[in-house]
Amino acid sequence: MNNARPCIGLIGCGAIASEIVGALGSGIVDADLVVMMDIYPEKCEKLKERLGKEVPITTSLKEFLEHSMDYVIEAASQEAVRQYGEEILSHGINLVILSVGALLDDELREKLVATAKKTGAKIYAPTGAIAGLDAVRALRTVGIDRVVLRTIKPPRSLGIEAKERKVLYHGPAREAVKRFPFNVNVAAALSLAAGKEAEVEVIVDPSVERNTHIILVESKASRIEIRVENVPSKTNPRTSWLAALSVIELLRRITSTDPLIIGS
Repeated sequence: MNNARPCIGLIGCGAIASEIVGALGSGIVDADLVVMMDIYPEKCEKLKERLGKEVPITTSLKEFLEHSMDYVIEAASQEAVRQYGEEILSHGINLVILSVGALLDDELREKLVATAKKTGAKIYAPTGAIAGLDAVRALRTVGIDRVVLRTIKPPRSLGIEAKERKVLYHGPAREAVKRFPFNVNVAAALSLAAGKEAEVEVIVDPSVERNTHIILVESKASRIEIRVENVPSKTNPRTSWLAALSVIELLRRITSTDPLIIGS
């Protein structure tokens, strides 16, 4: 990368993408948005208005990749990662994956990593709506015995109706991200950071207003217990506001020239 501002391409123009565009427009992230892609281009038109400048919009990956980019942000779906990830990385473009649940597909993850190694591109997975992944990664060095994630959400965050607290799912993370593809990407981020698949419990509770994640990690070096209570996104109740802020902070860090880096 040269001394010019990094160039970013965006795939998916939904709620989190709107927050990202706002951060680019305000200068929080020091980079230029050069192209947007969505199967529903009218969504991108709304983001272009928010950005306040002309940005090409396409529904074609071929046309998308005709633009020179340093980073592509996937903000669409796990299926988008499967369809476009390898091709993006094969062009030597760094890929920021928001639909982290896709990476629990071992075959897909290994294919993406192998392609990135060939081209020198990097794959980034944001922390999302949880906290403490720096400590989890550190414990991985000595081995982690157990990883548990309990997610408690109001019915509207899960897109269902419920009159009482109920366990909707209890089992491994890779199955959880299939059943709740827009709700528990954090299970994938936690599992990947730990190098051990998390046990996941998904609970709907009409008495709560916030999306709550409780994390337990046990290792011979430490026992970590974290509780995060997130305000849902104003534009999409299935997504926590913190998830969008996490992506913005990742972008700020990887595009910044600041010599001081906080956190491991």
